Amino acid sequence: MKSKKQVASEEGQTTVSGSLRELAKKAKDCRNCDLWKNATQTVFGEGRSRARIMMIGEQPGNDEDLQGKPFVGRAGRLLNRLLEKAGVNRKEVYVANVVKHFKWEPRGKRRIHKKPSAKEIEACRPWLDAEIAEIRPDVIVCLGATAAQAIFGRTFHVTTQRGEFVNSPLAPYVMATVHPSSILRAPDEKVRQEQEAEFVRDLKRITKIKA
Repeated sequence: MKSKKQVASEEGQTTVSGSLRELAKKAKDCRNCDLWKNATQTVFGEGRSRARIMMIGEQPGNDEDLQGKPFVGRAGRLLNRLLEKAGVNRKEVYVANVVKHFKWEPRGKRRIHKKPSAKEIEACRPWLDAEIAEIRPDVIVCLGATAAQAIFGRTFHVTTQRGEFVNSPLAPYVMATVHPSSILRAPDEKVRQEQEAEFVRDLKRITKIKA
């Protein structure tokens, strides 16, 4: 398997390196794109330095931006509950986002999530690459279309390819599923429960992988 430095070099990307603590410290001053201007702070990944599983979302939300930690809002709490339901040890999971700053637009007094652009995702990619290189996870799970397409390319479709392991130089096992936030947008309780069950089925594939 190629190292992340090799992959990044082949793609012509700038690489960053260091321990997770060093990387998080460096990322606080990131100015690779303009998202930092309207964000409260950089939201770096969180978890053990040798976590077995890495889960990658799109970007921090309002709660994450204010608290400076990933997956601490409603979607994060749902993720924790469904991980437990699937039998995945949360302590074995490192959570991060493709983009490290909250991109938003005002709607009254609220700050509403706005999808990051391809240039913003590309600008933030060296940080994600460095996290993967430092953690060296056995399993990577992309949460949602933005994360999945950042890893697998724009032709990847979560709706039709979710739960499937895809060959990747990033880790021995790499797959994608929906983002927990999409489950929270379910139109009613019945649909939400069905979507939760599908998400748990996807995650249970991880438990069958031998450590």
